Amino acid sequence: MTLRRLAFNNVVRNKRLYAAYFGSSAFSVTIFFVCALIAFNPGLREGIVYDVALQMMIAAECILFAFCFGFVLYSVGSFLRTRKREFGILLLHGMTPGQLAAMVAVENMIIGCGAIAAGLAVGTLTGKLFLLIGSGILGVAELPFHLSWRVPVLTVGAFLVLFGVISVCTTGLVRGKRLNELFLSGRKPEPEPFASPMLAVLGALLLTVGYALAATSTIATVYVRIVPVVGMTIVGTYLAYTQLGVAFVRLMRRRRRTVWRGTRLWTISHMAFRLKDNARMLFAVTIVSAVSFCSVGVFASIQSLSKQFREDYLAAVVYIAKDGSGVDRSHLADIEAELAAKGLAYGVVRMPIKYAAVEASTAPSPPRLMPIVSFSDYRKTVEQAGFAFGEPPLTGDEALVMLGAQRDRRAADVRTPASYTLRANGLSVREIGHTKHVPIPDYLSDDLAGEAAGGFGGVVVADELFGRIAAEKTDRFTGYYVSDYERTFGLAAGLAPDGVVRYDSDQPYAMTVSCTLAAVQRSLYGTMLFAALLVGTVFFIAAGSMLYFRLYADLDDDGRQYAAVSKLGLTEKELNRSVTVQLATLFFAPIAFAIVHSAFAFAALQSFFPLSIAAETGGVLLGFVAAQTAYFAVIRHRYIRNLNRYLHST
Repeated sequence: MTLRRLAFNNVVRNKRLYAAYFGSSAFSVTIFFVCALIAFNPGLREGIVYDVALQMMIAAECILFAFCFGFVLYSVGSFLRTRKREFGILLLHGMTPGQLAAMVAVENMIIGCGAIAAGLAVGTLTGKLFLLIGSGILGVAELPFHLSWRVPVLTVGAFLVLFGVISVCTTGLVRGKRLNELFLSGRKPEPEPFASPMLAVLGALLLTVGYALAATSTIATVYVRIVPVVGMTIVGTYLAYTQLGVAFVRLMRRRRRTVWRGTRLWTISHMAFRLKDNARMLFAVTIVSAVSFCSVGVFASIQSLSKQFREDYLAAVVYIAKDGSGVDRSHLADIEAELAAKGLAYGVVRMPIKYAAVEASTAPSPPRLMPIVSFSDYRKTVEQAGFAFGEPPLTGDEALVMLGAQRDRRAADVRTPASYTLRANGLSVREIGHTKHVPIPDYLSDDLAGEAAGGFGGVVVADELFGRIAAEKTDRFTGYYVSDYERTFGLAAGLAPDGVVRYDSDQPYAMTVSCTLAAVQRSLYGTMLFAALLVGTVFFIAAGSMLYFRLYADLDDDGRQYAAVSKLGLTEKELNRSVTVQLATLFFAPIAFAIVHSAFAFAALQSFFPLSIAAETGGVLLGFVAAQTAYFAVIRHRYIRNLNRYLHST
């Protein structure tokens, strides 16, 4: 028998054990193939977000490749540990360590090549379905199925390199093992699970403090807390499985009135050993699941920003003529001509935007030039858009910070009011709050020396004070307001192809076409969500695969234990109930942990959003729980069936 034939027989013989690993690898190849299929699709090149979509697909492929490398290496290492006795027999019959390493490498390449072939086949067959889903989420026209030669070449090349490197790495895992160590693998009696009380308490304390910091985070503190919270959560989770879980089970065993009934004592005792043996695997599943939940949840939550788009862009078209610009008359004439050609009635608001030099300020980093508009002009922009205006007039040196977007409201709420002294004539301006509406949208005011990150977009002052301010420069704001907002899509495409010309561009003007910009943002958010869904799904399936092959790797040992207990009178019904409890704990404990981690992460994330993201995050978590429940039902049925088959054969 040749070495290749022996390796092939080993793979076929262990097909039950390798099933989840093979399936996860094939699914990863499929998703990688789909990302490349979208990235090289000619229909996407015609879209307005092609550059962003291409970058997101490339980023998704890089993340998938890095994750698959770690997942495959972990999986192969786990499989090799379950085959130590088999390797010992082969070495005893004359196989050299080099031949053993070569056999393992060939086995891995057989599975890898099979996964690549299966992934390509599934990707090709389901490519059109993924393109339909992707075009719907991206908000672009239906993408045609186009299989460029680059797609399979990139996919096959990337995963051949991955499995080849893994094959080389795994040869080191089977070298240097002594025969007695290989034969005694799995035969040594397991010591009683032990937990350190100090480490158990430390794990609980780290999780508690981490959760508390996440729940109480504000937009001003979340950046400072994110790294320590993530670190405490990871360490606390590891200690929870390796120490706290074992300590909890040992504590339960002391409650004789509760535990010493029926099969509870045996179930709980067996669970203590399962937690000890599977602690690292459960920890890995928890972290991978939490990353999956958070990645999908974050990008699903970003979609909530589009709900306030109409409040961020009050006017259908805003045109800012920079100081000294001489092209605004012809541009405005073209815009008005297009509005008339579409049969759209519109209202117009024109106002000056003064930029005054700041000489002194109590702000930590005041702007060099501060945009200023009058209170009456601000009121016109709100009322012309059809929104109710109820803010009291300003008097004296009072000022309101202008919001650049509604998402800045949280930052503005915690902003410390500042005072300014203007250079030209020594006038003072004093902040007393912020505007409720957005007079000048994002992208349409000059650089504010970093203050925009704190919710600062300039100030609104009293009309009397505005008239006395000497400006370094004055821009001219023109806003067009229409009732049929959606019909302005594509307006002024020659001036703003993607719906926006930023103030910091080299053009003599800045402008936004709200409906076009809204479509671009929806496509952008959809692109990020689609990439997160693809990557998150791979993470979630990989986490389930870790549970699967760990269970089936221990099936023979579990069968022997259950057979021994059944001889003492354990019925098949009691066995099924006990196994169900243990499997449910292994399956849902990491998911429950991951959900709790994600819930507190979303609580911290909420500080960035003016609207509640509970619906989006709740929907994501419920979807993953439903998928895990279905997966558990299938695995439980197969596991109990195989276990009963093993018991009946003994």
